[in-house]
Amino acid sequence: MDPQEINEGKTTAIIAYITMVGALIAITMNLEPKNSFARFHIRQAFGIHLLFLGVALFLSVWFYEYALLALYVFYFVMWLYGFLGAISGKANAMPVIGNYFQKWFTFIQ
Repeated sequence: MDPQEINEGKTTAIIAYITMVGALIAITMNLEPKNSFARFHIRQAFGIHLLFLGVALFLSVWFYEYALLALYVFYFVMWLYGFLGAISGKANAMPVIGNYFQKWFTFIQ
């Protein structure tokens, strides 16, 4: 990615990390013109938000306070990793799960 494309998509990439609603807003912001830097970070953010919501729903039925605490710590660390990457203009996939998010969420253009 060239520096101009990164600068153009940086705002959309940052918005994607602000809750699930932010990810949905970023998807619509990236419809036209399409930006590959923003698309990368939208997929990463959408994935961590969706993973968090799914596991939180599961834990709401099977409540174990240490598992819930671990979920929040995991979510915060992954969110911070992606958010700082978006701010600094880097497109580094999240450890372990980032490449899966890029494959699973190909519908995000």
